[in-house]
Amino acid sequence: MSYWALNAIFLAVVAAVALAAIVTRRAPRWASVAVALAVVLLMTAVFDNIMIGVGLVGYDEAKISGAFVGIAPLEDFAYAVAAVILLPSLWALIGGARDRRSPHAARTNHAQTSENAAQNSNNAQTSQDPAQTSTPKGTGDA
Repeated sequence: MSYWALNAIFLAVVAAVALAAIVTRRAPRWASVAVALAVVLLMTAVFDNIMIGVGLVGYDEAKISGAFVGIAPLEDFAYAVAAVILLPSLWALIGGARDRRSPHAARTNHAQTSENAAQNSNNAQTSQDPAQTSTPKGTGDA
């Protein structure tokens, strides 16, 4: 089996998960995914070339396409693409990004949370006010 055939299996699974995220309207923010993909592909190119150059890994010439980025076979980059698309898609599908409502709803929820936190803080301060606390009987200065 060639590396491209193996990649096709993994990439088909990734495509199915990403499509499920899109269809259920829980897709990740694709602009963020694109930025992450650019960074991961760059890092993959750098470190794959280093690992191959020092002899840490090697590839069967009969199973690669012959297209390279430096000395790294192009097939090796499919795993980076798969990871960068699969992980955020799964995260969105399983509910990792819970507050995916409209920006107005998110602002309203944040305002309510901030208001509740301020109210709790005020309640804590007034309950610890020394002027309002009394000394239990039998423990005061006599």
